[in-house]
Amino acid sequence: MNETESSSISVAAFVAIPPERIKLLATEQNGQFDVTVIGAGPGGYVAAIRGAQLGLRVALVEKDKQLGGTCGLRGCIPTKQMLMSAHVYEQTQHAASFGVQVGEVRLAFDEVLKRKNAVVNKNAKGVEFLMKKNKITTFKGAARISGQGKIEVTGEDGKKQTIDTKNIIIATGSVVRPIKGFETDGNLVINSDQILDMPEVPKSMIVMGAGAVGIEFASVYSRFGCDTTVVELMPRILPGEDEEISAELQKAYRKRKVKLQVDTKLEGLEKTDKGVVLTGKTSKGEAVKLEAEKLLVAVGRAPYTEGLGLEGTKVKLERGYVQVDENLRTGEPGVYAIGDVINTPWLAHVASKEGIFVVEQIAGRHAEPINYRRVPSCTYCDPEVASVGLTEAKARELGYDVKTGKFPFSASGKARILGEEEGFVKVVSESKYDEILGVHIMGPHATELIAEACVAMQLESTAEELGRTMHAHPTISEAVMEAAEGVHNLTIHF
Repeated sequence: MNETESSSISVAAFVAIPPERIKLLATEQNGQFDVTVIGAGPGGYVAAIRGAQLGLRVALVEKDKQLGGTCGLRGCIPTKQMLMSAHVYEQTQHAASFGVQVGEVRLAFDEVLKRKNAVVNKNAKGVEFLMKKNKITTFKGAARISGQGKIEVTGEDGKKQTIDTKNIIIATGSVVRPIKGFETDGNLVINSDQILDMPEVPKSMIVMGAGAVGIEFASVYSRFGCDTTVVELMPRILPGEDEEISAELQKAYRKRKVKLQVDTKLEGLEKTDKGVVLTGKTSKGEAVKLEAEKLLVAVGRAPYTEGLGLEGTKVKLERGYVQVDENLRTGEPGVYAIGDVINTPWLAHVASKEGIFVVEQIAGRHAEPINYRRVPSCTYCDPEVASVGLTEAKARELGYDVKTGKFPFSASGKARILGEEEGFVKVVSESKYDEILGVHIMGPHATELIAEACVAMQLESTAEELGRTMHAHPTISEAVMEAAEGVHNLTIHF
């Protein structure tokens, strides 16, 4: 098949498709897939798997050489592996306090990168295995919607294939968006993709942005010995979290000698022989000047729809987002969109649930709409931060008669055992029905503990019911129980 030829393809096995088989395969299944997913991130590949489980003939198109998307290749998985390495490095330095004598503790950063890459590759191979197991046909190349029910796939070699499909799911995710005046060069000024392959730990680094991405990288590199400064436009770090959580995390970071420059707008960047010089102003007009070897730009991502051929469809874009209805359908019949390309929380687990929601509709099953008020948010810094539901301030803004309960990890026996006593659990509820409106955690294993709160809210538990639920002792999960009991002033251990 030459570069200008295209053929209809439909198979149900994870195989490379030789040209001589294409016409035969198209004839065998009428040249038709039930659904084709564009993008193999946690939204796309999960949608593909659930579609196959429901008996649909599924195709998956991915332009990257590996499957897994931004989360698996450049986001969730590699960053959390680096955070784990930083945690082990820090814990080993304090091993003597646990009665464990060790020799010189040395950071082997090349080995950190090697392990990160190994984990990423193993994860990507795992996704490929799942495609094979579920008999999902994968196409490597860039996808473009070329007509109603048709997708043209262009491989790296320029060869084109056309897929015939009844339904299309756009799951192409997001990419780093350049910030005017702070464009990255991959050397002195880097973004969240480029930092993952930085060959050594810099002596100093400024992190622009105190959201989850910036805070996590600050947590990694400060523990690796980098003099780290975090700059945030808003008055506090992690501005989307509950105010008490943000305040407590700021204390923890300052204790670790991470510099925090909040309420500051950066305006200028100068590159020098020694690194970068940044200038800006606080909201009060005070001048700020910062210097470091590197600048990490940890703000700004944009939905990725480039080259999809949407201009030839009824799919509408607004501020870069694909517009969808409550069922995640676009304006083009049979075309859906999920994940970072739509204006819902940009989280891997949200994309996965959206993918399942869409394919269940396509398969004719009853599909439960997603309750976006019950989306867990996790920041894997040290100490960890996690939350679900409404913050106290938001609950009051919405008119609830709010009651809260808190329990500090300093009063937890298991936290003392771990040597991780910073932070607390906070339960936000309302007085009329005792409904749990939100749970906010900073402390050890917060990103795991939050699942209990998600289940409680999904089952519409009251604070009293959560407090009365027996928890094993000693565990850090007891802090959730005690915080829930605190809503009614019944906390035992504090």
